[in-house]
Amino acid sequence: MYRVLTRHGLHRLAFLDRPTGKVIRRYERSRPGELVHVDIKKFGNIPDGGGHKVHSRQAGESNRNATTTERTSSGTPKIGYSFIHTAVDDHTRLTYSEILTDERKETATAFWRRAQAFFTDLGITVERVLTDNGSCYRSRIWHETLKAAGITHKRTRPYRPQTNGKAGRFNRTLLDEWAYLRPYANNTDRAEVLEPFLHAYNHHRRHTALGGQPPISRVNNAAGQYN
Repeated sequence: MYRVLTRHGLHRLAFLDRPTGKVIRRYERSRPGELVHVDIKKFGNIPDGGGHKVHSRQAGESNRNATTTERTSSGTPKIGYSFIHTAVDDHTRLTYSEILTDERKETATAFWRRAQAFFTDLGITVERVLTDNGSCYRSRIWHETLKAAGITHKRTRPYRPQTNGKAGRFNRTLLDEWAYLRPYANNTDRAEVLEPFLHAYNHHRRHTALGGQPPISRVNNAAGQYN
């Protein structure tokens, strides 16, 4: 059975989309800026003094109750969420992220303007942006902002988040190497580590998909190729 699966390139679970059982067709754009993946990841806020990763779960719950005054309709403490807005260049994996307070259309659009400026400063002209079908990305202000910059907006098919896989993969890295890397005392403690993490990710972290090089190396190689 294994030999048959190997013959058809189906012998690794990583080669398949587990919900559908279909072979994953991986792709990569040929130049920087040809496609940028944009996504939002929601993280639970950390109460002052730390949650259950700093204390025991019981002590963390007690700390949350003691430090939170806002409550839901049922009377339970309301900690809320932070939203990590991220833009990932398809060709280089160069990434720009910010921690913001919501995922509204105005917030997402303002984030994109700063992300585009980040790519522009590195000599990358964004041609297309790929997002999911979230309401902020279906808004008029988002559409008009991209159109004014000469950028084509692409959206994933409904219920097919794999299409935006490079942003999804970065979100997994965020979990492992930033959000859950160590216990944090509060939101500020966690937020202060994001910028150093992004610098390491873009300038020093080696990527298997990039031949063991960090994203900035591919940016520099592309700059030499097209200049």
